Amino acid sequence: MLAGKVFPWREGNQFQLLVDGPQFFPRMLASINAAQHRVDVELYLVEDGACADQLTDALIAAANRGVRVRCLFDGFGCLKLGQKARQRLTDAGVDLRQYNPLRLRLKFRNLHRDHRKLIVVDGSCCFVGGTGATDEFWNPSNAYEHWHEAMVEISGPLVADWQRLFDVQWALCLKNRIWQLPLPQRLPRVPANPTFDDGMGRVAYSAARQHRDILHSLLRNLQRAERRIWLATPYFLPTGRVRRELMRAARRGVDVRLLLTSRNTDHPSVRYAGQRYYPRLLRAGVRIHEYQPHFLHLKMALVDDWVSVGSCNFDHWNLRWNLEANLEAVDRQFSESVASSFETDFSHSFEIDLEQWHARPLSQRVYQRLWGLLDRLVINIFNRSG
Repeated sequence: MLAGKVFPWREGNQFQLLVDGPQFFPRMLASINAAQHRVDVELYLVEDGACADQLTDALIAAANRGVRVRCLFDGFGCLKLGQKARQRLTDAGVDLRQYNPLRLRLKFRNLHRDHRKLIVVDGSCCFVGGTGATDEFWNPSNAYEHWHEAMVEISGPLVADWQRLFDVQWALCLKNRIWQLPLPQRLPRVPANPTFDDGMGRVAYSAARQHRDILHSLLRNLQRAERRIWLATPYFLPTGRVRRELMRAARRGVDVRLLLTSRNTDHPSVRYAGQRYYPRLLRAGVRIHEYQPHFLHLKMALVDDWVSVGSCNFDHWNLRWNLEANLEAVDRQFSESVASSFETDFSHSFEIDLEQWHARPLSQRVYQRLWGLLDRLVINIFNRSG
């Protein structure tokens, strides 16, 4: 059962960071259009629109020329994908499955979602990151209005592990109670980071409470950080352990910076709830930047030269309910491109300090208190019931 398996580091890979939909969607579509044998797609958000139409057309064209095409969409995230698009896919021979379709009888088990974003082509290249197939990420007729996100194009031996991750989840979707995988008898042993060498990468993933490889790996790297910790996430509701390690690192002189969303967000309540952590972090020396141009949907961490990028927001909701998948990489050129992306984003952000925080308006204080209390209440209820 994959829920307990830990993937090793693989050498000899190539990584390319692709920032924002106008850059990564044309690359992904071109790869699908060149596919000869198979295309596997695993996405959370898929909605009717120009972006989904382009993806659907490419998948149908591939299927029509004999390529095996499999699509695994989350049962909640694809609710806005209409029947017409679904029928076009199935009529062309595309295998279409849903993860945990919504049912009233499941009650809170409907919260279990497949949040991974993965496209594997011919077993030779893949794309991993945080995008969905919606016009918010890429609208071909408007190259300027889009959510800020990244995908990584990967080639090399590591692609086989991404293929394995997809294949296992594809098979599990046919089973009943797919969220109730057996709990591992012991915590997974995350392999140590390799001595710095180009082309090293591994698959890190989470499977709700059964497996938290992503969290364990992040915590270990935070504990060992020497120079920098730069972390981007749109929904800042980190676990207590992550918050403590960020503060400890800042106190010992590590450059700790958070890249978070501003008022450009799809969930203002989550932003307000997460802001309750700002004062302690700021007092510990953590720098907080709120990205201004668009909604920041980016999920990426750079710790010294170790990179983690993918679907995981590193928050307690994701880690409790979702299937997640991140690329971890140790590669000089890739680390430099990630650092450059962060630096650009910091320059387009508003940095919050304690003086500004204490001067915030009363309405913001009320919202932060209310949503923070609600978040704490709900998670305590789930902790007791779990």
